[in-house]
Amino acid sequence: MAAGTAPQTCANPRAPSYDPAVNDEHLRLCASAEWAELVERVLLPWALDSRGPGDEVLEVGAGPGLVTDALRRRVPRLVAVELDGPLADALRRRLAGTNVEVVRADAGALPFSGGRFSAVACFTMLHHLPTAATQDQVLRELRRVLRPGGFLFGTDGMDTASRRALHQDDVFVPVPPDELAGRLRAAGFSDPEVEVSGDRFRFLAVAALQTPR
Repeated sequence: MAAGTAPQTCANPRAPSYDPAVNDEHLRLCASAEWAELVERVLLPWALDSRGPGDEVLEVGAGPGLVTDALRRRVPRLVAVELDGPLADALRRRLAGTNVEVVRADAGALPFSGGRFSAVACFTMLHHLPTAATQDQVLRELRRVLRPGGFLFGTDGMDTASRRALHQDDVFVPVPPDELAGRLRAAGFSDPEVEVSGDRFRFLAVAALQTPR
């Protein structure tokens, strides 16, 4: 599977503890036809690995919503979370009357009951979180809102010079793919899969029957 090399990244989660600025080139790529095609044809099928996501799916870090568009054609109901107010409002207006509910929320403190969702999608957003500890908190929170046996799936980018250049003035904390399986287990997931292709990797993990103590 060739995951492609461009655009470099696309999600736009905003945590209140750090500067929310995202540069114009980054946002342009996030809303581009090029990114939409890569998600639809390559990244989403690769991440799902032929699995059906179930009846109610959560997407975190929706940004302009091009992953949202691809997901909503595959699921009965989708909840898209975005912390940035203007982006969340724009996405809510655009998708009014569809099978998507847009919620402005922090992925590390989600306003949902435990065990609600059949799957959680997390596309190119983990590296936007300012520390590894914040990333791990988000993983634990995603596990909390998943049903036992539900799964987390997504993609992220490797640490490359071109990706760092794209993130000028943005938060960029890459997740080492060789560490991710252990971090997913620590967050309460089982059977983690991490696969690298080119300058990207995909991950998939199942919500364990019991959360870690």
